[in-house]
Amino acid sequence: MNKDHASPAAASVELPASLTNLLAQLIRNPSVVGAEHSFFRVLQRELEERGASVTWYEGLLVAQGNRPDSLMLSAHIDRHGLICTGPNEFQYAAFVAGSRSDLLGNSVGEQLMLKVVTRFPNERVYAYEPWSGAYRGQGAISNAYVCPNRNNLIFEVEGLEHLVAGTPVAFTDNLKVTDEALVGQLDNVLSAAILVYLFELGFQGTAFFTAQEEAGKSWRYLLEWFRRFGGSTNQLVVVDTSPFPDFSAAQEQHLVLRHKDANHAFNEKLTAKLMAVCDQLDYRYVFKDQYVEAMNREKISRGEEPASLGSTEMGRIIAASKGLVDGTTLQIPSSSYHTLSESAPLSSVQAFIDVVSSLAGIDK
Repeated sequence: MNKDHASPAAASVELPASLTNLLAQLIRNPSVVGAEHSFFRVLQRELEERGASVTWYEGLLVAQGNRPDSLMLSAHIDRHGLICTGPNEFQYAAFVAGSRSDLLGNSVGEQLMLKVVTRFPNERVYAYEPWSGAYRGQGAISNAYVCPNRNNLIFEVEGLEHLVAGTPVAFTDNLKVTDEALVGQLDNVLSAAILVYLFELGFQGTAFFTAQEEAGKSWRYLLEWFRRFGGSTNQLVVVDTSPFPDFSAAQEQHLVLRHKDANHAFNEKLTAKLMAVCDQLDYRYVFKDQYVEAMNREKISRGEEPASLGSTEMGRIIAASKGLVDGTTLQIPSSSYHTLSESAPLSSVQAFIDVVSSLAGIDK
């Protein structure tokens, strides 16, 4: 039974304190795109404390239980931030890490730059040493603009004039828990925290934590692992948050599934298995590709430009692996995407935990 259009439930949800405490701790540790090393160190400690066997690769942390092939989950751990590129000059880290500049003939679109420039006015930020996470000072964004000569997005930050080029700068953030939602820079530390929490519940499968997803590179690190060690069981579930126009729209469903993204179709059997678990547990879901296609039909009828189906880590790795890796996605709906006020419904977070626990055979 597809529950895409069921009305939302009003029941209040209280998440486990051990999860919210873990998320609050992780969200305070920086993990700017391209400078995730120190966050990997934090994750390694938290995972090993929960009994996982942890191995570190370039751009990838792999945590495994006693039955690593039983279920494979992947979450990216990079978050948006800035990188110092010159004296009191900072650029959006995802653009730099992705080598997206006119110098390489792969410029960032003007519409995207104008969208980003409005997201972080006067936000507090702090600099850190990327390997150790050592503190290097704090400041506030004083200005952001598109440089016409370089066609690139430039930030100015008060208080961090002393930094040298190459220093990452994270947004100062703390988790907020309301009666309805988790609020903060959730993409994608929320999914990462839940995967760590699963080991606390007894998860015995494999959890991948990838770097540089926001720069479009994480799938490469993941694919390298499967080329090293992949066997016949290469069914992967990539977990993330998924943006909706506002919080009311996010609340219309507990979870987000996909048949496909802009890169490739997903595994139908694994997607159907997720649907069956959601139905069994009475959780509502929507297929994001169908949601976008329906919105696009309305846009086209009004003469507007249609939106992309989106590019996910799952679609990229399926398209590039030539059959080696297959799978699907499970996402938590959210609003105010890619800001410090991203909001995920508590009911969706609980639904996510319940569905993944059921997939993993965890008796809570």
